Amino acid sequence: MADRLTQLQDAVNSLADQFCNAIGVLQQCGPPASFNNIQTAINKDQPANPTEEYAQLFAALIARTAKDIDVLIDSLPSEESTAALQAASLYKLEEENHEAATCLEDVVYRGDMLLEKIQSALADIAQSQLKTRSGTHSQSLPDS
Repeated sequence: MADRLTQLQDAVNSLADQFCNAIGVLQQCGPPASFNNIQTAINKDQPANPTEEYAQLFAALIARTAKDIDVLIDSLPSEESTAALQAASLYKLEEENHEAATCLEDVVYRGDMLLEKIQSALADIAQSQLKTRSGTHSQSLPDS
C-alpha cells in the first residue's frame, strides 16, 4: 500500500484526468451554438443528446474524488502534532502490531497442528493401500 502522500498525489492526478475527460466529452457531445435561428431546423432533426447525463456522471465522479482528497488531507499529520502525541500514536500502533503478531502465531500453530494430522492421515491411508495391494498380489500368485 502506498503512503498517504502518494495516495493524495494519485487522487489529484485522477481529479485532473476527470476534469480533462469531462471537458472533452462535454465538448464533443454538446449541442452546437445557434446563430439567429439558423440552426433550429437542423437541431430538431438530431436525436436527443445525452449531455445532461454525462454532466451528472462527471459531476458525481469529480465530487467523489474531491471528497477522497479531503479525507486524505485530513489524515495527514498536522504541524500541531507534538512529539508526545506522535509517540503515543506509535506506542498504540506497536501494541496493535504485537496483538496481531500473537494472533498470527496462534493461527500458524493451529495450522501446523492440522498439517501434522493431515500428513498422519495420509501416511495411514498410504500404508493401508500398500497392505491391500500386497495382500492382493500374494493372493493372485498361484502356489506351485
